Amino acid sequence: MKHTYHISGMTCNGCRSSVEEKLSKVEGVINASVHLEKAEAVVEMATHIPLETFRQALPDKYTITTIEDTSFISAAEDIPSNSKKNKLQQLQPLFIIFAYITTASILLHYKNWNTSEAMLDFMGLFYIVFSFFKLLDLKGFPESFRMYDPLAKAIPVYGWIYPFIETALGLMFLMRFEVSIALIATLIILGITTFGVTKTLLDKKSIQCACLGTALKLPMTEATFIENAIMIVMAISMLTQFF
Repeated sequence: MKHTYHISGMTCNGCRSSVEEKLSKVEGVINASVHLEKAEAVVEMATHIPLETFRQALPDKYTITTIEDTSFISAAEDIPSNSKKNKLQQLQPLFIIFAYITTASILLHYKNWNTSEAMLDFMGLFYIVFSFFKLLDLKGFPESFRMYDPLAKAIPVYGWIYPFIETALGLMFLMRFEVSIALIATLIILGITTFGVTKTLLDKKSIQCACLGTALKLPMTEATFIENAIMIVMAISMLTQFF
């Protein structure tokens, strides 16, 4: 018999291989096949194996549920506490970072307020901070990023250089160097990413967001779309002043 399970917590092929190996070693399992992008595992077993057995076989960072249970998880089931967090709790690191970036941008100009200058600093700090988290796990980020970014999926090397592109754009904004080019680049790269994020949300896929790399386990939610939308709106607003 075969059963399909939902696996959350996987961010790269290394995670996929680890989960596949752990499931395959469970007594009674004939074969286990894990799909990273779908966040699913198809397990063939000789006889029925309780879900709890699979949970005990996997490290705490991974959560396994039956497909039917992915939307509504029974409170009676013994599921790791991190899977019970609501979206706001899971996205708390993202909100805190946004608050810090916004506050810093305001404080840099509060004495002689200039909206355009504050926006440029916000965009620069946004790129610098977000690229920092991506560079913490440069090996794992590309695999996670290509799960929803169309260009990274088509051209794998793009995922490897993306954090460095963000760093360069951040420095360009903060140093006021070729700002118009940086704004156009922002519209292109975030436009592509936002398209992928939108498609993922519409398809209701349960994957992790790579916006802060893989160091922080953030779910793909509407907040990911909003953060990109804010940057795109700022870029368009600033470009109208250049042309």
